Amino acid sequence: MQMRLAKRQVTDTGEIRTIVKECRTVRLGLADEEGMFIVPMSFGYDWADPGSRLVLWLHSARDGRKARALAAAEDAGAPVALEMDIEDGVIRGAFSCAYSFAYRSIMGWGVARSVQGPELKRHGLGRIMAHLAPGEPAVFSPEAIERTDVWRVEVTELTAKRRAPKVSA
Repeated sequence: MQMRLAKRQVTDTGEIRTIVKECRTVRLGLADEEGMFIVPMSFGYDWADPGSRLVLWLHSARDGRKARALAAAEDAGAPVALEMDIEDGVIRGAFSCAYSFAYRSIMGWGVARSVQGPELKRHGLGRIMAHLAPGEPAVFSPEAIERTDVWRVEVTELTAKRRAPKVSA
């Protein structure tokens, strides 16, 4: 993707990984018969192919608008949009319109696939727990595994952007 303000684009793999690690929420853009909508979700992640492609792990109930839209996207082979951001504070200005916001963000899209089988579901749920609550135990009962849908989003395209805070003199 071409970025209008190329000076804010993040291309360093290490910095992109840091943004993903420090983000607490991913927002998915989905569409269904009611129209487009955005849903914030907790997530886990892996780096695939050796470490260069982002894979997100998500979970949901078996039913509901989000679950139906993810299933429809999978059936149609349609991409889902994603956004993550970290707020790094207000940038003060000399006048009102000079104020801005410091941030780091990722935008992109990928392909959502339903995860089948208890071992792969456990892996996905474990990745979510490792990101959400590092160091906490991640134990899932067979009943929880059975009643939870787990989704793997293979990110096919992403851009990262940063607006650094201004350093005070």
